Parts: sequence; C-alpha cells; structure tokens
Amino acid sequence: MQFLSDNAASVHPALWDAMKAADAPDSPYDGDAVSQRLDAAFSEVFGRECAVLWVATGTAANCLALSTMVQPHGGVVCHREAHIEMDEGGAPGFYLHGAKLLLAEGESAKLTPENIRAVIDPIRDDVHQVQPKAISITQASEYGCAYSPDQIAAIAELAKERGLGLHMDGARFANACAFLGGSAADAAGPVDALSFGCVKNGGMSAEAIVFFDTGLADVARYRRKRAGHLQSKGRYLAAQLLAMLDGGLWLDNARAANGAAQEIASVAGERLMHPVEANEIFLSCTSEEREALRSQNFDFYDWGDDAARLVTAWNTPQEHATLLAKAIAAL
Repeated sequence: MQFLSDNAASVHPALWDAMKAADAPDSPYDGDAVSQRLDAAFSEVFGRECAVLWVATGTAANCLALSTMVQPHGGVVCHREAHIEMDEGGAPGFYLHGAKLLLAEGESAKLTPENIRAVIDPIRDDVHQVQPKAISITQASEYGCAYSPDQIAAIAELAKERGLGLHMDGARFANACAFLGGSAADAAGPVDALSFGCVKNGGMSAEAIVFFDTGLADVARYRRKRAGHLQSKGRYLAAQLLAMLDGGLWLDNARAANGAAQEIASVAGERLMHPVEANEIFLSCTSEEREALRSQNFDFYDWGDDAARLVTAWNTPQEHATLLAKAIAAL
C-alpha cells in the first residue's frame, strides 16, 4: 500500500485521453493550437491576465521563474526547508548562474514578514554583500501547511516595499487551494509567478509556470530554450495542463488526496508533527513502530530517526487509507 509520494501515483485517465487527442500533426515547440490555449485557460482560473509556459519538471519551473527575477549577484529568500534548498540538487545556483539562496526560519516551513526581515535587514547595501532580489514561498509548504490569503498578502506587501520579486512554488498548490476552500486567486495571492503543480496531482510530465507579471514570461521563453526545456512536441505537455483544468479536475484530485490524508490524521493525535492541511502527514514514531507498519505492507519514507512522512494521492484507495489509520491507531 503506497504512501511514499504523490509522485508515485498513476496518471489520471483524462490526461491520457487528452494526450491521445493531441496526437496529430501540429506546429512544433509551443506554436501548436493546444499550447496557444494555455494563457486564456489559466487566466480564467485565476481571474486575471497571465502568461503560461509548460516545462517538464517542478525544479525547472521553480528555477526558470526565479531566473527572471534574480541576477547572478542577487539572492532569493526562502525557508531553510524549501524544496529549492533541500531537494533540487543545486539547480537554483545552476539556473540562476550562482545567485544565492538566503535561508530563513519559520514554523511548519512557512515564512512570515518577520522571518524575512530577520534575513534581509542585516544585509548592507553595498557591493560586498549579496543583495536580496526575490522571495520564494511554497503553497502548500514542505510540511504540508497552507498559507492563508492574509499571510500571503503580508509577504507580498513586504516584497513590494523592498522591491523584491515574489515567487510561489505550487507543487501542491491544488491541495492548498482545496484546503483553503476559496478561489485559485486567493490561494496564490499577488505573487509575480507561480509554479503550478500537475505531476503530483495526477499528471505525467507537465508543470506550468504561471506568470502574473507577463513581462517576465518574455524573458522566461528565452531561458527555457537555453535550458533545454523547449520540447519540440510541447502540445503533449499543454494537453495535460488543459485536461487538469477542464471541469476542475485539478481540485477534484486534490480533494480526494486531502480527504485520505485527513482520515489518517484523524487518529494520529499527538503523533502529528505539523497540522495536516494538504496531503502530507508527518508522524512521530520510533524505528520499531515504522517497521511494524511496513510489516503490514505500508510503504512510506522515514523522516529522520524518529518520524515518518506519509503522502496520499489523487487515487489513494479508500480502503488503504482506512487500513493505515487503523494501523497507526493500534501502535
């Protein structure tokens, strides 16, 4: 029973159907009819004009977005547990040509204006120090917690005050939006660019960079090509993204994953290390307890010596979530 990662989940049938429907001759790269529909489709979802580029991975989405905001001598403020710091193999330094990540603290891997100021206020405005140029936040955070619209607005206000770009890593944006219960616009807030996750939510090989500052997209198109991410048959990536938006599938999938996570979390009690506001559960448990769960055919990642990370997906079987909940309750 699979709780390793939502990356391990299968591809939603609607996306296979969409790729098959796109399997006809068309213009290469992003000149095809399917890719040309992305801007309007995402603009409708977010209720404001945006420019959208497809890429194959979340790492590329994050780094290409940030590369439009930060020059090599600059820095990006992010949480010390942020994916761009912990899980992207130095890709930000590669794509941003040496720009620095400026690491901040924050409960449940979320930033606050105070956390950000603690990092940027001591930096002198001179050539001897890396200057902050952008802020990157993750929705939902690396510990599965969602930023409220008010929390994002406060960070955006600070970014505007200091002249900093604001990027959102939305690998699990759908899960955060489903939890918050409001609109996509509310869950994104006034960010300049959003990495809109698809693969973790039932996609195969497509992520979207949504630029609300559409001028940044003009820069990103050149950087995407230079980075080797302008695929010649991009219509298959665009087809996945459009299928995810069609009929609100992206939210339906996220609600299913969140619901399974809530069932598991409901029995965890004081074992929960962070609030469960998306589809990740961080559970305090000993190595013996983890082995007991694995002996019952549950698959998940250890999280240090005394914890486990459990991740549900759009297609987690109800009976699997129920069995895991019962197994945790019995520990």
